Order: sequence, then structure tokens, then C-alpha cells
Amino acid sequence: MSLDQPAGRKPDHPVAPQFPNRWSPRAFTERALTEAEVMSLLEAARWAPSASNHQPWRLVWARRGEAGFAAIRDALIGNNPLWAGKAAVLFAVASKDTVLNREGVEVANRTSAFDTGAAWMSLALQAQVMGLFAHAMGGFDKDKLAAAVALPSGHTLHCVVAAGEQGAAETLPEPLRERETPSNRKPVSDVAVHGRF
Repeated sequence: MSLDQPAGRKPDHPVAPQFPNRWSPRAFTERALTEAEVMSLLEAARWAPSASNHQPWRLVWARRGEAGFAAIRDALIGNNPLWAGKAAVLFAVASKDTVLNREGVEVANRTSAFDTGAAWMSLALQAQVMGLFAHAMGGFDKDKLAAAVALPSGHTLHCVVAAGEQGAAETLPEPLRERETPSNRKPVSDVAVHGRF
């Protein structure tokens, strides 16, 4: 992995390089990941913050060449199966919709999706530390993916994450090659206001 900052990514304010250096490529090499490497990615997700420490995220994973990988890949739509099928590992990311309250009653967990997003980001940053990349995608058939991973009732699917070693853009189909570059971000002033909206 290059430690150089990706072109077009210049922070407007001081920030640790891991943030602008993280991006979501689509090209992956043929390198497989060991189970230990996958466990490191999952361990990072485990330590994400969550409301009242409920940790609602649930991840189903499989490595390329496994039946579970093919099932997750086959639930992807659009161009996603073309490139994500070459990743070393796929994760189906879901969250448990409810939580036990202090009275022991199962109630809606209104922060489950928010907390699960933190777990995905933790996984993505761990991938970067390991010289890998992770790319989350929302392009999947909800029913097909639910069946592929035997999603329990009371859970919501959020995304599929492809992870592995970054490959050359030239390995992608032509329409995707030109998109294989880190995107910029809106300025802070577009997404944050001081005091109130």
C-alpha cells in the first residue's frame, strides 16, 4: 500500500492522514486473506462505539472461493458483482433492530443503524492499517441477500463490504476504470453549522 495521500484529497483542516487516505477502490488483486486477517478486521469492528454498549452490528463473512462468498456476491446488483466478486472477502453487514431495556422488555433500538455505521468505519480503517482496502456498497437485492445469509427476523441489512488488496484499475471493465480514483469531499461548511440549522 502506498502511504502517499491520494490525488485530489487535501483536507481543509488538520486531520490524521488515515481519514483522507481511506477510499473505496473497486479493483482487487488475486491475493487471498487468511482467516487471521479477516479476524483482525472483525476485531476492529467489535471495538466500535455504540449507544449503551449494545453493539447491534452483525456481520456475515466469507472468503473468495467459498459457497458463502458466491451467495453474497450473487445477491449484488448492477456492476457490483463484476468487481466485488474479485475481492478477497465479502461481509454482509446488518444490525439487530431491538434491544432489551432496563425492565427486560425488547424495544426498538433507534441507534442500531448509526452504531453499525461506526463498526463498518472501524473495519475500513483497520483494513487500511493492514495495507488493504474495503468498499461498502448498498447495491444488493434485499430479499436475495437475506436468504443468502439466513438473516434472522428482527434484523436489517445495511450494506455489503468487499475487502482485499488493491489491484490495478486496468483489471476493471472499461466503464469502471475511469471511476477508480478517490473522490473528494464537500467542505465542512456544507455539512456542519455552528449552533443551529
